[in-house]
Amino acid sequence: MASTFLLGDRTVNRIGYGAMQLAGPGVFGPPKDRDQAVAVLREAVASGVNHIDTCDYYGPHVVNEIIREALHPYPDDLVLVTKVGARRGADGSWLPAFTPDELESAVHDNLRNLGLEAIEAVNLRVMGDGGHGLSEGTIAPQFERLAKLREQGLIRHLGISNATHKQIEEARGIAPVVCVQNHYNLAHREDDALIDTLAEAGIAYVPFFPLGGFSPIQSGTLDQVAKGLNATPMQVALAWLLQRAPNILLIPGTSSLGHLRENLAVRDLVLPAEAVKTLDGIAG
Repeated sequence: MASTFLLGDRTVNRIGYGAMQLAGPGVFGPPKDRDQAVAVLREAVASGVNHIDTCDYYGPHVVNEIIREALHPYPDDLVLVTKVGARRGADGSWLPAFTPDELESAVHDNLRNLGLEAIEAVNLRVMGDGGHGLSEGTIAPQFERLAKLREQGLIRHLGISNATHKQIEEARGIAPVVCVQNHYNLAHREDDALIDTLAEAGIAYVPFFPLGGFSPIQSGTLDQVAKGLNATPMQVALAWLLQRAPNILLIPGTSSLGHLRENLAVRDLVLPAEAVKTLDGIAG
């Protein structure tokens, strides 16, 4: 099983880091322990993480500022990926910010707060029902504006998040897409065919909510497999994703050094065939 995959023209380790949990409760406001947040980022990079997923509406602004404090000037091999398409209300609510002008403004916010002249990759985050469900409709005006910023050199690569198959194909018709971020895990496998199609095209797939939406029965099965392997349920769920397809990149997030180390230990966890078969049955 390969330990790396291409994100655009950059080779990244398949276990990266998602920075969302570095903000305060509800991904809003400052963290309880900023020094701990800085330490987590520095240990992640020192341990081989070279793909960090972030966003300027985490906080808002807080997480990108912490990343800059912890890691700037950035290592040459570090790939920072952000997303645009939303903003935060004064009460912490998640609101769409999806007009082309709002997207362009968000790109500049990311550049400023991360201390970058160009962002390696920007995902267009499509806001569905409640912020997480899928929504239909064209994304052409939005993706065209991001493509223009790419032509200007402010963005090196483009991706799309929380998108339908139709929207992904629409985006690919406008500009190259190097990554797709969608909801996918052991129990939610609607993107099975899409993942395989993207793998053939050399496009990375980055699943979010690796444990989101499990029923008690499904969770029980995962717990049982994990116990038999002397691992945590999260470790087993992440290992299954790594073995599912070579183009899957993981971005587990945490504000804890202990959890960070548990997540990175998944690199050495190989699931036996019988365990994979049991886990595959969760979605049945």
